[in-house]
Amino acid sequence: MNLPQAIDYETIFLHAPVGMCISENRVIQTCNEALAAMFGYARAALVGESFRVLYPTMDEFLRTGDRIIPIMNAKGRYSDERIMRRASEELFWCHVSGHALVANQPLGAGIWTFEDVSEKRPVTAQLTPREREIAALLVEGKTSKLIARQIDLSPRTVEMHRAKLMRKFAAATSSELVHKLVGLQSPR
Repeated sequence: MNLPQAIDYETIFLHAPVGMCISENRVIQTCNEALAAMFGYARAALVGESFRVLYPTMDEFLRTGDRIIPIMNAKGRYSDERIMRRASEELFWCHVSGHALVANQPLGAGIWTFEDVSEKRPVTAQLTPREREIAALLVEGKTSKLIARQIDLSPRTVEMHRAKLMRKFAAATSSELVHKLVGLQSPR
């Protein structure tokens, strides 16, 4: 009789083709090789570090945490695309998904995956932290009114930032801006 071999989950985690980590209170408890390579760190250098080191600014780290809490409380999971920062200071678009291990602790223990989507969506303009935040929400298909409600700004302020983004990306329409943000050719 041929018994199946025990599955070595630690080896699977360490060598998964997507960046993965286990965190608690936004501190990396462990991560895999793909995550360390994606962000340009040695694996051991990330263990015990706050997610803060992966964000362009402290403000973006704090605002993202605030945005995650109500969604994690409602769904137990979270997913978005946002601009992150490598150890080299290079900014890149990253798809981030997470799952809380304890339902009523959205930023407590969790499992997170990170996928570098910069080949499909290069960061091509110098953006302020607020513009990066609004760009990420525009890519999700949110309206100015929804963005304003979500990040506690007036719709007019969001429209002002959208207009700046349109100038920086030389986009004539909101649709063209979103296409440029996601790295697609503008529609003809």
